[in-house]
Amino acid sequence: MSKQVIEHDGIPVGIAVPHNSNLLRFIAVKFHVIDLDDRVYPSVSDLHAAIRMHVNASHSLAA
Repeated sequence: MSKQVIEHDGIPVGIAVPHNSNLLRFIAVKFHVIDLDDRVYPSVSDLHAAIRMHVNASHSLAA
């Protein structure tokens, strides 16, 4: 796998880059997902799930 742009709600929020064979490292480029920066995930779908949970949790705290 090569680099892949990661979007949330149609907005690019970072990139996933290969890390140690089958893992992906997330590089955040938007502030609302910066807490997930440099974390490692087993798949793009796991990364998307983590972003959804993080953004939803952040929205509930702001309400």
